Amino acid sequence: MPAFPYSTTNRTAATGTAVAVPPSLSLPVVEAGFSRRLHPYWPRLQEKTRTWLLEKRLMPADKVAEYADGLCYTDLMAGYYLGAGDEALQAIADYSAWFFVWDDRHDRDVVHERTGAWRRLRVRLHAALDSPARHLHDADPLVAGLADSAGRLFAFLPKTWNARFTRHFHTVIEAYDREFRNRVEGRVPTVDEYLALRRLTFAHWIWTDLLELAAGRELPDRVRKHSAFRRAALLSQEFAAWYNDLCSLPKELAGDEVHNLGISLITHEGLTLEEAVEELRRRVEECVSEFLAAEHEVLSLADQLADGTVHGKELSVTVLACLGNMRNWFSSVYWFHHESGRYRVDNWDDRSTPPYVNNEAAGEK
Repeated sequence: MPAFPYSTTNRTAATGTAVAVPPSLSLPVVEAGFSRRLHPYWPRLQEKTRTWLLEKRLMPADKVAEYADGLCYTDLMAGYYLGAGDEALQAIADYSAWFFVWDDRHDRDVVHERTGAWRRLRVRLHAALDSPARHLHDADPLVAGLADSAGRLFAFLPKTWNARFTRHFHTVIEAYDREFRNRVEGRVPTVDEYLALRRLTFAHWIWTDLLELAAGRELPDRVRKHSAFRRAALLSQEFAAWYNDLCSLPKELAGDEVHNLGISLITHEGLTLEEAVEELRRRVEECVSEFLAAEHEVLSLADQLADGTVHGKELSVTVLACLGNMRNWFSSVYWFHHESGRYRVDNWDDRSTPPYVNNEAAGEK
């Protein structure tokens, strides 16, 4: 039976490719109110990230050839960080592709109960993040890949931004460890526990940090921590995380997952599957409406910052660039979930095992 039956609603993405959006996943407010654009560097971005995955041995050549483009990892970033310089966008896209590969390794370590392997990887990722140059040639491609991508990201903004990104990503690694333990133990977190942990495993503040890198300027704390700016950033990320949960619910139910808002709602709130889907949709749609309200407040903040000084004008322009890309996140995430092969579980031979994951390469038997 299809994961989301009656998938007959056709929509056209910005690329001109017709994609099917199941009615249960269709969000007319996003389709109509959040235009989809791709960075003009996108075709080159796709090519270079594909090459990077091969050079860093993050995916086998046959998997790259068959699945890399169809997974649409570069499309996601090219639709998000508009206005970024080509080199900056390339660094972001390669890091994003690495993140997906890391997520897959984490999943396979859980499925095959490779606790020791996960613990060793966790320690080495922390080390590579702290000292990228020392880990560029690590024997584990995942560690070397993080060292390479982090080192490149750190070349664009001041050390204060680098330290913040590093601090945020250390927290993400630890959150993945908590998820690992929950999954191995078969423990479904409560809704409140899950929401707090999801903000970390989805790396809300990492993608928000990268808005500044794309804009080419670090924002001072008084602007970045302004309630309106922070709320708009959080809502754009919550939308993405919860819409991902909605779209990946069939895949994760098939894989006996425990980390999905829908699964927490079913387990701890007593909802049926249908009710959980409706609640996820409600929360996702609420993110959109609340973002639109927060967006107006951030626009007012940008006006206030433009105080007639050069510095004020630069801050205002940076805030507007970040806000524009927060808005882009809605459309980019939405279409990514319907274009990427990552969520097409109905086409997989084994609905619990993604075909783009190479089990043998990961050491599985």
